[in-house]
Amino acid sequence: MIDDIAIRVKNITKTYKLYDTHADRVKEAFHPLRKKYHRPFNALSNVSFDVSKGETLGIIGRNGSGKSTLLQIICRILQPTSGSVEANGRVSALLELGAGFNPEFTGRQNVYINASILGLKHEEIENRFDEIAAFADIGKYIDQPVKTYSSGMCVRLAFAVTAHVDADILIIDEALAVGDVFFVQKCMRFLRKFMEHGTVIFVSHDTSAVINLCNRAVWLQKGVAKLMGPPKEISEAYLAALYEEQQSQSAVRLDNDSDLMESNEADYKDMRLDYINTTNLRNDIELFEFQTDAASFGDKWATIVSVTMVDKNGTPLSWVVGGENISLVIECRAHTELFRPIIGFFIKDRLGQTLFGDNTFITYQSKPVSIASGQIFQAQFSFRMPLLPIGDYSIAAAVAEGTQKNHFQHHWVHDAVVFKSHSSVICHGLIGISMKNIKMSVSEK
Repeated sequence: MIDDIAIRVKNITKTYKLYDTHADRVKEAFHPLRKKYHRPFNALSNVSFDVSKGETLGIIGRNGSGKSTLLQIICRILQPTSGSVEANGRVSALLELGAGFNPEFTGRQNVYINASILGLKHEEIENRFDEIAAFADIGKYIDQPVKTYSSGMCVRLAFAVTAHVDADILIIDEALAVGDVFFVQKCMRFLRKFMEHGTVIFVSHDTSAVINLCNRAVWLQKGVAKLMGPPKEISEAYLAALYEEQQSQSAVRLDNDSDLMESNEADYKDMRLDYINTTNLRNDIELFEFQTDAASFGDKWATIVSVTMVDKNGTPLSWVVGGENISLVIECRAHTELFRPIIGFFIKDRLGQTLFGDNTFITYQSKPVSIASGQIFQAQFSFRMPLLPIGDYSIAAAVAEGTQKNHFQHHWVHDAVVFKSHSSVICHGLIGISMKNIKMSVSEK
């Protein structure tokens, strides 16, 4: 193996034998002419890729696509039917909840067993046990049988062991989907620190997490590596296929009638803007034109024809100042009669992480607007533009029909409008928001 390659997966295929009945299994085992009573099922088919040292690879795909099978083969829990896996360094894996734990043993006993399996000596485990217990933070339950643990406690303990075995390669399979926000944040801090020097394979259904954490992504579909490349591109392709499949299975048109909800919240202004906007820290945001050839998907029963930001008078803007009131206007054309259209948007950063967004569904769910074929219709979202750190951003816009859970996706445009924040007072965080008031006070003792 080349020195800078941490993991090499080469032509991995995993085939299972499926039998209709247990009797068929016995018949095949003892048939004198070796007659086949099974149907072969390929959980993985000829999957190949390399992971470089220090790289974080994301694997996405629907349930049943072969993600967990692939990870178990990489960890040598399963043997492939054909192909090979080479790992250059110590591998530590966090797969199924509590995998490898003996439910009859206590948490303490399982720490020693699992850490030794992962390559630590007894003395090393002794020296690190207090750190492991502190990371897991399950208190007195560390000396109770694991069978009494909740799923969250199991994953806490498993991750704590994984985090303290000095691995070169870390493999995580959806483990962070369980646990409270404090523990998840602790795990994310550990992951980011580990990624500074180690190699990570990260499996998740959360494309935002893959975009945020990974250098590359692989999309598995029905056991085949369908696409591999930059996380944003792979996630967008996966999302498009997912929407297409969902709407072909269960999209319906609904109709209802009641009152329209309205919001009359009083406006306010950040009192610091008058000062900030006179300095070189003013949040100047340059807007570019609507991208008519931007990547998109949908059945095109309705299409997005323009996306613009406008001022209070409806004048299109080419520059916006963070913290000021603006409106985002998405204009669409109907190519068939629409009974319950939904228009929405997402604001994303350069990595494809969603910063914020909204749609028209809740506002109009009790009084939907019907659109005739050929008509132009639009949605206007009015809000105070957040303060954005310096960098590149984009607006994804979409028009659909139905409900948020059950709808036709007519047209989704990934990067409908691109914009750039040239200067900002924001140094940390994804966005800043305008403050109604900031006050300090001193109390007498």
